[in-house]
Amino acid sequence: MELLPQLWVVGGAAYAMLLGGAIGLERELKNRPAGFRTHMLVAGASSLLIGMGQLTIHDPRFRLPFLVNIDPLRLVEAVVAGVSFIGAGTIFARRSGQAIAGITTAASLLMVAVIGASTGLRYHMLAFASTLLTLLVLTVLKAFERRAGTGKGLRGSDGGPPSPDGG
Repeated sequence: MELLPQLWVVGGAAYAMLLGGAIGLERELKNRPAGFRTHMLVAGASSLLIGMGQLTIHDPRFRLPFLVNIDPLRLVEAVVAGVSFIGAGTIFARRSGQAIAGITTAASLLMVAVIGASTGLRYHMLAFASTLLTLLVLTVLKAFERRAGTGKGLRGSDGGPPSPDGG
């Protein structure tokens, strides 16, 4: 396998890690169960998995139809399934009483996985715009919820007391 295409995949993973790190930093500053490094690693792993799939499509060792049948969306599904386990861990990690915490962090991990998949497929502008939108949701909309007096800041997702995660 040629070196240059592999370097493009590594570069895409680095870009995904940078974008994931921006979201992870926001989570880290709010002292959430998954922060800077976790978000970077999820985004980078997602990008690498998708990038490896892309490389495999063009690898002459796998061109015979009976050896590999690749569908890029199946790779994305595999990434989402893997991240779901990590997300579930962040939810259960901060469970107390009736309130469940960590759901927003689990969702942010899913977003960085999708951002990583976007970079793996070389949709770099899509990944960047998605990062900005995610940061907007995590920061600006949280402030809006507080001002409007709505959302989890007042009541938990089950209608009970406020969630310790608060988003």
